[in-house]
Amino acid sequence: MAFLSIDKQWELISRGAEEIIPEKELKQKLEESINKDTPLIVKLGCDPSRPDLHLGHGVVLRKLRHFQDLGHQAILVIGDFTAMIGDPSQRNKTRPQLTLEETKANAESYIEQAGQVLNIDSLKIVYNSTWLDAMHFSDVIRLSSHYTVARMLERDDFTKRYKAEIPISIHEFMYPLAQAMDSVELKADVELGGTDQKFNLLVGRDLQREYKQDPQVIITLPLLEGTDGIEKMSKSYGNDIGLTDTPEDMYGKSMSISDEMIEKYFILAADANTKTVSKVIKQLSDSSQNPRDIKRELARAIVQLYHGQNAAKEAEQYFDRVIVNKDAPDEMDQVELSIDTQLIEVVTNEGLTSSKGEARRLIKQGAIRVDNEKITDESHILLKGEEVVIKVGKRRFIKIK
Repeated sequence: MAFLSIDKQWELISRGAEEIIPEKELKQKLEESINKDTPLIVKLGCDPSRPDLHLGHGVVLRKLRHFQDLGHQAILVIGDFTAMIGDPSQRNKTRPQLTLEETKANAESYIEQAGQVLNIDSLKIVYNSTWLDAMHFSDVIRLSSHYTVARMLERDDFTKRYKAEIPISIHEFMYPLAQAMDSVELKADVELGGTDQKFNLLVGRDLQREYKQDPQVIITLPLLEGTDGIEKMSKSYGNDIGLTDTPEDMYGKSMSISDEMIEKYFILAADANTKTVSKVIKQLSDSSQNPRDIKRELARAIVQLYHGQNAAKEAEQYFDRVIVNKDAPDEMDQVELSIDTQLIEVVTNEGLTSSKGEARRLIKQGAIRVDNEKITDESHILLKGEEVVIKVGKRRFIKIK
């Protein structure tokens, strides 16, 4: 295929990137790619330690999609082997180890969800257990000889733990080397990762030199804070917007972010181009503009990116009807009670809350309503035969018939 000019490719590649190391080498690689009419090999490694993906994962997946759109060969490395080691990045203690079976099961869900961002038809998917699990102990010894303990301790995570006398297991030192072997095996030209992956990606450059390969260029992407605007987006923090969320939930959660996060979400979550971002910055600096209106534009853009234009329009209408005007949705799940049942049992069993503890907490917060009446009694009983609508939080409904 005919590749775009370096300047036009650079405009998309650099969008939202934190660092490109080194920029000069990437431009040289792009020039060589154009001259030889050969795509660059662009690698993204993911450890399927959890099966749930969110917009934070979408940031780096979207960058891999950019390279696909430019005609380069994208490779998704499923770190089923490295996930057994556990990435020590941003950890103050050793991660629990997973089995190979657990990582493979999580990987199936990961690939399915990543397909909402990536072009699966042109994507190459590999599992690093293919080459790492095949290594003999003598191979591991030779691999270890290419890096020193002093270099490993330059890593901020390890330095802090070492100074604090928090144990560092030897196998954790192997993680960056194992990830670097992926780059050697694939002869990667470019590797992508979050800013927390910078050390690992740089080890890949070093190891490729040791194996007489041209070192990969690394591109780091910022970590996206969750809807609380404080912690990194994570399902465990409850501040995530999932890639598999319904359009209505994705829209509603996007509307809940703080005003300070609007610009960053346009860049990283909505994949907005430079023209759109410039317009948003101008709007945010205009005191006559209501940030809520700008946030609506953001929420539409995010939903459209993952679900399409019609879904974005319907999600906004749902938000106005259910959240703004506090009407019940036209359609909702229904459940029939065969006996009198505690409210807490129903909302937990039907998945409106993750646990009875969460249900009790929401009742104390006044966040559960029955027929729009706030429930304050944890022992509230729903009677067999009565027809009511239960609302949990702002967006979760169920009808008792």
